[in-house]
Amino acid sequence: MATTAVTTTWTADTVHSTADFAVRHMVVATFRGAFSDVTGTLDLAGDEPRLSGEVAVASVQVKDENLYGHLQSPEFFDAAATPTITFVSDSVTRDGDDVTVEGDLTIKGTTRRVTAKGTWLEIESDITGNPRIGIDVATTIDRTAYGLNWNAPLPKGGVAVENDVTLNVHLEFVPTEG
Repeated sequence: MATTAVTTTWTADTVHSTADFAVRHMVVATFRGAFSDVTGTLDLAGDEPRLSGEVAVASVQVKDENLYGHLQSPEFFDAAATPTITFVSDSVTRDGDDVTVEGDLTIKGTTRRVTAKGTWLEIESDITGNPRIGIDVATTIDRTAYGLNWNAPLPKGGVAVENDVTLNVHLEFVPTEG
């Protein structure tokens, strides 16, 4: 499906683009965190859209300074050795407002293929007269497939952190200047 916008190269509006995650914690609750430094590009020049994005590991937002430090360590993201998480699509399929994005997600130096589903919405004119494209997608990954293996058993069964992590990415694109 062709986009209504004529611009071929788009850049994520970093103020309005986010990436967050959710994981079951201590068996009873869902822990949520986010990354504040999210960038991305959308290329509409070819036959099929191409989407890529990156988050800075150091921009992870959690409510505990000790947890922040732990997430930066080799037991989790190993920010010193791998400061970014990246995604590059090889397939973007639209059906109306629904979108399926397939590609390579790289976390902690390990790349795996993922499929994310969500919505693609666009407008020809925002409040400043410029077009925008919004892509919201979600997927679930096994964190241990990326080397994020830290865990701790609970005294009566279960573990501190489940392996399945839901990733939500919300990208708001504006035409690339220049």
